[in-house]
Amino acid sequence: MTTEEKKRKKKKKKQALSGQVLDAAAATNGAATNGAAHHGAANGAALGPAAQHGDLHFQPPRLKKDFYEQELARMQIELVKLQEWVKHEGLKVVVIFEGRDAAGKGGVIKRITESLNPRICRVVALGRPTERDRTSWYFQRYVAHLPCAGEIVLFDRSWYNRAGVEHVMGFCTDNEYKEFMRSCPEFEQMLIRAGIVLVKYWFSVSDHEQESRFQARMKDPTRSWKLSPMDLESRSKWVEYSKAKDAMFAHTDTKQSPWRVVPADNKRSARLNCIRHLLSVIPYEDLTPTPPELPPRAHAEDYARPPMEDQTFVPQVY
Repeated sequence: MTTEEKKRKKKKKKQALSGQVLDAAAATNGAATNGAAHHGAANGAALGPAAQHGDLHFQPPRLKKDFYEQELARMQIELVKLQEWVKHEGLKVVVIFEGRDAAGKGGVIKRITESLNPRICRVVALGRPTERDRTSWYFQRYVAHLPCAGEIVLFDRSWYNRAGVEHVMGFCTDNEYKEFMRSCPEFEQMLIRAGIVLVKYWFSVSDHEQESRFQARMKDPTRSWKLSPMDLESRSKWVEYSKAKDAMFAHTDTKQSPWRVVPADNKRSARLNCIRHLLSVIPYEDLTPTPPELPPRAHAEDYARPPMEDQTFVPQVY
């Protein structure tokens, strides 16, 4: 067999495998949709015996780039429709994104917001609490960012910092931690009774995949800023974080405000599954306005543009 024949054979095999991947991906998405109504043990049974140390080691087939981009574009159009509905109905929507470092929370948030109006849908990613924050009611600094009517707020990490990083790293006392576990379900019930639509996602990533993403960030100068000393230290406390997550779910995974786990070892699948579920949570109608007609530009005969030499331009390097 010549080298050229070997190449053709390899190419055909790759194409056949790609077709199988798409079929498997469609089946996976269908199974995920059908199982969305089930919770707790049902989710664990659907994903098999891969839940270890509190995180799901679930690897769906990798989606082809063209298929992924086509689905993402379709869902982003639906997100625009959802945005218009939220504005029209005066809904107040809060979406919480939690999970391990490098689990892909920022990636899905970026795909949700890139086609939406930042005046309607905004991201809240708070830094370390100030001295004033530390002396206030714990939920107080988060309450200031809750949505008004017609707004969507995406929390890139949230008040659940107390149940995770603060507890594991010793940034809060045992009494503060226990009080959070007691009061958090009550706090969320207050939000729901006030008319807020509360959706909570936990992005689950395996130990191996997290390490791979950390290594990629360390080699990429445009993403190395994402790695903090706290992220690196969390690697040595993997089991502690798993136990903290299990305890958090035991106290705050309620019927009224459930956690939705997103297996995130495969970034493309995780993004599409999360956005698809978000679109299913809030019933909406298509209120896309009719595109307006662009009026002709008015011409003023008595207007003379100032000389170009009087303006300061950016250097035309490219």
